[in-house]
Amino acid sequence: MTALRQFLGLLWHSFRNLLPIVLVVGLFQGLLIREVPEDWVSIATGMAVLVFGVAVFLQGLELGIFPIGKNLSNEFARKGKLLPLLLFGFCLGFAAVIAEPALTAVATKAELISAGRIDALTLRVIVAVSVGLVVALGMMRTLLGHSLLWYLLPGYLIAVGVSYVAPPQIIGLAYDAGGVTTNIVTVPLIAAMGLGLAASLRGRNPLIQGFGLVALAVMVPRLTVQLYGLLVYALDDGATPVLAKSPHLVLPAGLDEPVHDLAELVYGMLGELVHMMLDVLPIIAVVLLFQYLVIRRPLAHLPKVMGGFMLVIVGLYAFVLGLKLGLFPIGQQMAEQLIQLDSPLYLHLFAFAIGFAATIAEPALIAIGEKAEEAGRGRLKGNRIRLLVALGVAIGIMIGVHRILTGESLLLYIMVSYALVILLTWAAPKYIVPLAFDLGGVTTSEVTVPLITALGIGLATYIEGRDVLIDGFGLIAFASLFPVVTVLLYAIVVELFTRTSGGEA
Repeated sequence: MTALRQFLGLLWHSFRNLLPIVLVVGLFQGLLIREVPEDWVSIATGMAVLVFGVAVFLQGLELGIFPIGKNLSNEFARKGKLLPLLLFGFCLGFAAVIAEPALTAVATKAELISAGRIDALTLRVIVAVSVGLVVALGMMRTLLGHSLLWYLLPGYLIAVGVSYVAPPQIIGLAYDAGGVTTNIVTVPLIAAMGLGLAASLRGRNPLIQGFGLVALAVMVPRLTVQLYGLLVYALDDGATPVLAKSPHLVLPAGLDEPVHDLAELVYGMLGELVHMMLDVLPIIAVVLLFQYLVIRRPLAHLPKVMGGFMLVIVGLYAFVLGLKLGLFPIGQQMAEQLIQLDSPLYLHLFAFAIGFAATIAEPALIAIGEKAEEAGRGRLKGNRIRLLVALGVAIGIMIGVHRILTGESLLLYIMVSYALVILLTWAAPKYIVPLAFDLGGVTTSEVTVPLITALGIGLATYIEGRDVLIDGFGLIAFASLFPVVTVLLYAIVVELFTRTSGGEA
């Protein structure tokens, strides 16, 4: 009965996460577009499948993966085993990202749009390796007590420097790739590891040394994906690559058309289910390997854990199916319909509204806000953090949409935005900096990433003179950058107010 209540709670959280998006889309459809999509039944079904998939996925994590990961990290920290701790951080970071459905969706879109020049699997492996290394590096930073700025500022400067020489086709994708690494799975897991490690070390402040892992996980893939793009386009011979085709089911001749279509549908579903199993396998392998070979202790409640693993696979499958039926069509249709209204104001308003709505109910943001309130001991309020972050996402997506509409350089926008972040970082109180950069990573969830990606690609597709690969990507980068701006700016204002008036923020 407890498990059922927990699942119903997760189902409600999943529905609540999607509801603001549905309300915003419905409002714009009813008041401005005044047109019901022809495939609204398919879209509604996809939304329902998406809600169910996320809930099942989270239930599986709670039963199988999270308890083992938490126990392993606590065991390593308690015993003071440095090398196993860093190796575990790398493997867990890699495994969590390689199976990330939002990254899979973005990588697949990039492969299709680039006609195969950008390989989806290679892109996912590069991002996953980057995050794995970052988690290990972030743990080392916590152990040594280094300031996060020693790592972030040089990293951002190097990433922007590489953007000068990187091919324009890869820049937007690279900055988006950094945003999609942090989601409802990786953020709580990585944040819990960082906070737990800081709390277990004498002389470490959880608010300053505990946060920061998520920020690093966002930054490094932006550099490595650009380097990958340099290699890909430097070796490009100008020929049009041929995309590998999925295996095709050969059916006996003479079957009725409905039977043939049903057989192909079942075959495709089974193929995707097997693909999901292969995606989740790295996470399962990592936790089992460290549990039995390093800790050398059998798993407690093995049937429950194995059931959790199966729920993760089924949830991922339902999630991807829901994306294809629901969120991707909505994003692209709204882009086309709003462009036809021939009013940039409506596009800006939709971008702002959808960014705010998609973020305010984000479960990972709620979790980080609660952790920050605990670590801040009264200096920070979780609800206020959520509002600031949602506002930052809304502003960032609106700016990104404006750039696509005007056709201006993505690199110019990135340089100005990063310069603003660096300036605010220098002026902000030091306790808020790691949290602010982490909050920039929690904004890109399993719901917002596909929707925003579809919106950007749709705008670049339907606006004349835009290149889909160059202009279609980049919205996620702004969605993950401007929450840093709003949180840092708020902290600066509060600090000035407190100093001048002696009042409480």
